[in-house]
Amino acid sequence: MEALEKIERFITACDELVEGNYIGAEKKIPAVLKAIAASEQLTDMFTAVTEKFDYPAARRAYLCAEGERGMARMPLERPEMLAFVFCMLVEIDAGRVRFSEFLLRNFYVDGSYTASYSVFSERVVRPFRDIVRDCFPDLSRRGALDASRRKQEELFGELSELLNSEHARISRLELAPEDRDASELLLSELCFAAGRRDGRELLALLAGYRYFLLHTGFTTELSVKIFEKAAQI
Repeated sequence: MEALEKIERFITACDELVEGNYIGAEKKIPAVLKAIAASEQLTDMFTAVTEKFDYPAARRAYLCAEGERGMARMPLERPEMLAFVFCMLVEIDAGRVRFSEFLLRNFYVDGSYTASYSVFSERVVRPFRDIVRDCFPDLSRRGALDASRRKQEELFGELSELLNSEHARISRLELAPEDRDASELLLSELCFAAGRRDGRELLALLAGYRYFLLHTGFTTELSVKIFEKAAQI
């Protein structure tokens, strides 16, 4: 297997995590690590970025503490991001943390494993994959995403983050029972549609959500930004 094919195997393993769901995800993480180990170029890359990387310190800086729930932060610098996510995946694969507890502690969305995993895949696995792919421009000649599709991918990723923030915002409001039920249904389905990259369903659901916001008067800059992003699909 030539060098680029081995890197493509890594990209494919990451794609399966990004495009999959919570059920079975833990069993797909070893495929990502095995693909790294099978590629000399990837092994050299991750050896370089982790050589002086202090993972325990990074965990304290970026992940939520035991007993807390929220949204973990990610490093801004690309080498640190690669090292952090690689060490995180190794820790999960080794069983040093329970994946279900890890998700709810660091990517918490309403106690849902499915929704929390969706945030994890968007904020962790997708950028991890994309950074590695960008390091090997020759992959573009072997079926990598074209510029238009990559823009759409980025757009859906941004929409996923905005919708999760909107979901959290609305859940904190005091609503009538019927309004709470309607908002929970709409926002949950919107998050799932964005995760599936289903633009048609997302736009249909947003039409209903626009009516909900007009009815309740809870429109904010965040919700306006969601509609602006969706208009670019």
